[in-house]
Amino acid sequence: MSRVGKKPISIPNGVEVNVDGSTVSVKGPKGTLTRDLSPEIAVKVEGDEVLVERPSEQRKHRAMHGTVRSLVANMVEGVTNGYSKTLELSGVGYRAQKKGDNVVLNVGYSHPVEVNPIEGVELEVPSQTQIVVKGIDKERVGAQAANIRSIRQPEPYKGKGIKYSDERIRRKEGKTGK
Repeated sequence: MSRVGKKPISIPNGVEVNVDGSTVSVKGPKGTLTRDLSPEIAVKVEGDEVLVERPSEQRKHRAMHGTVRSLVANMVEGVTNGYSKTLELSGVGYRAQKKGDNVVLNVGYSHPVEVNPIEGVELEVPSQTQIVVKGIDKERVGAQAANIRSIRQPEPYKGKGIKYSDERIRRKEGKTGK
């Protein structure tokens, strides 16, 4: 039995969860999120908790049980606190600048690269070598951060590129030159 799926999700004060068939909407102080989930998995609101139940022990139902529970828990967390990912630019001359809602990156190409934010995601540049991606939808925040990182992935020899702030780059030794 799924240990994750059995765990109830507590609803904090100021957050409202509505279930309409297979559609779950969560409204909180940071905004509103709506998502269509698997119609076979039952989502119920009882008091100040959300419970996720599956109809049978079939492999498909067992697989979706924990997934649906995690999605609903991430929605509740997002409208309460929000999500953020921090990216760091490392390399000589690598820098980021805010231009309206967009971010302009100079990362060693012959031209600057302009990044447009996804809907519901906000980009901040606290310093020239840092980018903060913020939003209430965990999936969109992660996708935007991954798109920015893919512009210039960190390379293992000098460590230059765009990396997550908590990411550790495994370094390789170059040629020995014998």
